Amino acid sequence: MTDAGAEIYRSLARQDCEDRAFMLRAVGVASAIELRDDHYVLEVAAPDADRASTHLSQYEAENRPPPPDPPAAPLHPHAWVGCVGYAVWLIGVAYAISNGLVRLDAFQVGELHAARVQSGQWWRAWTALTLHVSGPHLVANLGAGIWFGYLAGRQLGVGVAWFLIVAGGGLADLVEGLFAPPWHRSVGASTAVFTALGLMSAYTWHERLRQPQRWVQRWGPLVAGVILLGWLGTAGKDTDIMAHFLGFGIGLLLGATAALPAVSQRLHRLRQWPAGLAAIAIVAVAWALALMS
Repeated sequence: MTDAGAEIYRSLARQDCEDRAFMLRAVGVASAIELRDDHYVLEVAAPDADRASTHLSQYEAENRPPPPDPPAAPLHPHAWVGCVGYAVWLIGVAYAISNGLVRLDAFQVGELHAARVQSGQWWRAWTALTLHVSGPHLVANLGAGIWFGYLAGRQLGVGVAWFLIVAGGGLADLVEGLFAPPWHRSVGASTAVFTALGLMSAYTWHERLRQPQRWVQRWGPLVAGVILLGWLGTAGKDTDIMAHFLGFGIGLLLGATAALPAVSQRLHRLRQWPAGLAAIAIVAVAWALALMS
């Protein structure tokens, strides 16, 4: 290169200069590499300096290493505890009612009866979550609820997850009871099960939005949740489809909110046992009001 050459890059490694010289040669810009002051210097003719610098900037941008993935949200231990509590509640209520350990009309005072809800008996929205019409109905909700509840507990913490599941499932029942025809009746934990599914789907989706992943991976949790809703939430002759969709929708809202960075950081710092006790208290208070009504 002549004395009129313009320096456009320097490095301690000759290979770095050779890579850039190869790129410039591909776009028709001649260059030369010189050793100067313990550095390798890449030079081009002065008239080509601006064009070479532009190509060099593009090269640097295209070959810049991707930023590291943000740290994954921590997984919480002891998620099985909430699943045990869930099973104890459902089996305990079924045992108590079927063996006459409480008032004989306990099923009737606990079911979601729209006319009663509309007259002010809001607690039926939560007591109905613990009632089932048959053994297979109970077993199905036990299996699905334990699985989705365990996954949600691992993500959000056992106490927070089950508080949101219980609160969201009851809220979905309450909305249905307030707006359904007065003769509508419904029971079953499936509303809370689909709340757990929506909660987990939205939380995972929102967490993945912050990671440099392909769109299929980012939207996969939501797509999977909707598929499971359509597959499991509409099967059966007497399925309460509206309750399932309401539960899933409220779960989506709760999960997306819980995954917001400011909210997520606070939730992960919360102690889990107060939230878990609050979930138990909601159902216990609801049943106390139902049995005293």
